[in-house]
Amino acid sequence: MPAPSSPSGPSRRTVLATGTTLAGTALAGGIPAQAVAAPQDSPTPSGPPVTPSEDAWRAVLDDADLVWQKMPKTWYEGPYLGNGLLGSGIYREPGKNAIRFNVQHSEVQDHRPKFGSLFGLARLPVGYFTLEPVGTITGLDWRLRLRDAELTGTLTTDRGTLTVRAQVTNALSVLTVEVTPSEGERDFAWVFHPAKSISPRSAFQPIPAGYEANPPAEPGEDDGVSVAVQPLLAGGQYVTAWRERTRDDVRTLYVHVAHSFPQSTARERAVSAVRDAAGHPYDALAVTHRAWWHAYYRKSFLSVPDARIQRFYWIQLYKVASATRRDAPVMATSGPWLEPTPWPGTWWNLNVQLEYWLIHGSNHLELDAVTRALGEFRDNLSAEMAAPYRADSLGIPRTTDTHLVNGGATSNAQGYGVGVPGLDPPTPEVGNLTWALHNVWLSYRHTMDESILRDVLYPLLRKAVNYYLHFLEPGADGKLHLPATYSPEYGGNTRDCNYDLMLLTWGCRTLLESSELLGIEDELAPRWREVLARRVAYPTDANGFKIGADISFAKSHRHYSHMLAVYPLYELTGRTPDELALIERSLAHWVGFEGALQGYTFTGAASMSALLGKGDDALNYLGKLMSRYIQANTMYKESGPVIETPLSAAQSLHDMVCQSWGGVVRVFPAVPAAWADLAVHNFRTQGAFLLSAVREGGVTRWVRLLSEAGAPCVVRHGIAGAVDVRDGRGKPLAYEDAGDGAIRITLAKGEAAVVTARGDRPELSIEPVKPNAAAASWGLPA
Repeated sequence: MPAPSSPSGPSRRTVLATGTTLAGTALAGGIPAQAVAAPQDSPTPSGPPVTPSEDAWRAVLDDADLVWQKMPKTWYEGPYLGNGLLGSGIYREPGKNAIRFNVQHSEVQDHRPKFGSLFGLARLPVGYFTLEPVGTITGLDWRLRLRDAELTGTLTTDRGTLTVRAQVTNALSVLTVEVTPSEGERDFAWVFHPAKSISPRSAFQPIPAGYEANPPAEPGEDDGVSVAVQPLLAGGQYVTAWRERTRDDVRTLYVHVAHSFPQSTARERAVSAVRDAAGHPYDALAVTHRAWWHAYYRKSFLSVPDARIQRFYWIQLYKVASATRRDAPVMATSGPWLEPTPWPGTWWNLNVQLEYWLIHGSNHLELDAVTRALGEFRDNLSAEMAAPYRADSLGIPRTTDTHLVNGGATSNAQGYGVGVPGLDPPTPEVGNLTWALHNVWLSYRHTMDESILRDVLYPLLRKAVNYYLHFLEPGADGKLHLPATYSPEYGGNTRDCNYDLMLLTWGCRTLLESSELLGIEDELAPRWREVLARRVAYPTDANGFKIGADISFAKSHRHYSHMLAVYPLYELTGRTPDELALIERSLAHWVGFEGALQGYTFTGAASMSALLGKGDDALNYLGKLMSRYIQANTMYKESGPVIETPLSAAQSLHDMVCQSWGGVVRVFPAVPAAWADLAVHNFRTQGAFLLSAVREGGVTRWVRLLSEAGAPCVVRHGIAGAVDVRDGRGKPLAYEDAGDGAIRITLAKGEAAVVTARGDRPELSIEPVKPNAAAASWGLPA
């Protein structure tokens, strides 16, 4: 990793050196067999806390509610509910006078590995309910209430109205839909439609020889609970169970989905969950559900003067907690909401990494399924390696199931394996695990939880880097070179591929620093040092970074795989004029090719611009993303639904508001000129600091950092002139000038520091900032 821009800043080794085990956050509700609890508040600092009022959270969340006054016709337009497992997308049933409530589940998949991850281990569709009114639908007025994670509103027909409330409850993982009909709509109906149990990829790619759909679902009833039992050819089953209860004039539907393999126990679990839920009216189930969500949002706060972007941001926080939890599967390409897609699995060459970046700054490590899954299923990764490398190496295929298995794919159409450098087939895409482990490293750095470093990051990264070491060879120039590997999505294999060289460099540096922290004298350390000293330079030409030694960047390419050293690795940050020119040239050349660009091109470009301090450029890229790619409900599509791009846009906003790479916390480093006012609270940074700060009239008024781990604290506060630094009780704190607008403050675990302009004593309050202009709500408002 790069040294900070100031030579007097801390070394990366010093930055990493102070770690502690962070008290575990209670697991999210909605995960079967787990205790249900709301996310816990941060440790109490010395002195009075700085906390937004309840009204502040209510104001930004209520303002961000999605609104529908026109009928949504697709998943990209409609409301969505979820809890990391059970997901429901809601929109008009195509060609019918009915509303579809999709019922999908992130654990439901096939178990025939010989057909690969995209067919034999693919996610499988469950089905959907239709709400079928008596009369013809004439209008609707719906609101997705983010604060409560509930859909509310009315459906109007020529016979009356249906007043609807819907939630996917955390505690029982049950879709609960309450409908209060008017007199003319008392006889509305719910109908379940089981989906054909076949890989969704079958609609986009030829079906492998011998592959067939699972048998049809079997309807049944169990003492008043209806079921659709879906048997699997490989054994096991998944089951949808439901029951409708009427209390006075109110009818409530309760739905649960369960999956089991190889046992056939899902039916019993699904029926039991529905019975438990149906014993309670909607409001009773909503109590713990709402409590979890209210506590979730209170873990951080961000307000910017762009109304459209602020609403988008809070919707992404709702979306990510609806799509994932620590003990739920790592998000597949469309989260728990499975729609027709050529990508019915988990994608590791960009999607997963981008999906989870925002959990760090927003202070939501309770959503970190990546660290948990990589640790839990590491043995499965060994099995994915070619036999000669299984003993000492690890990689992750481009595509896997929920257990990180790719299966016996015989072609890329069935699933993309790890590959072997210098050979093809399979495609030698070998760096994906190292990149995924960068996410794990971010979780460590944002919590300083040494158990993450010791138990997951170090042992897995050691084997991921070791895979590269098998193939590094000295060239005639005396430098170490890689044989041909694949840079994701550009096409073609190349020697000295920048994707792999950049990840290898980061991996070796991180292993050396981590081994020192952990007190490990690793026999491979001399080899890691040799790589850093002798590794060939990243291939470049007049246009900037090449794909690799054999391939120039010469066509439109949506992926920034050739620029990972800039972002997100921050190995190259523009510390010298030549380095800065290389980054700017490469960025301009990359985004200058129209044709194959996609939404995440613009989130990457926004974050790179933020690194360079170009807030207006970052905002311009986000504007292009919003106008060209983001759908009415903030979802995103390419050939099928994918969820990573909007979530990574939230991270781009984070990068504009705060950056903490290289051991320096940078406050408001890339603020657009139009954003005179900003407010942030409990923004989690590397070093396990919680940042609160306010900008008013284009001036940063105050900055507060709470240390959760006692790590070295260097902050570039952005306050002009002399400053005062005080603790939580107002007592002056000593600090040192760290150069380049930064100061160094000594903070023990649990201590806080407040930085203000010399002699200024602003009120340390957090409130939503006023928008510069009005903006339409997300959804489909009139």
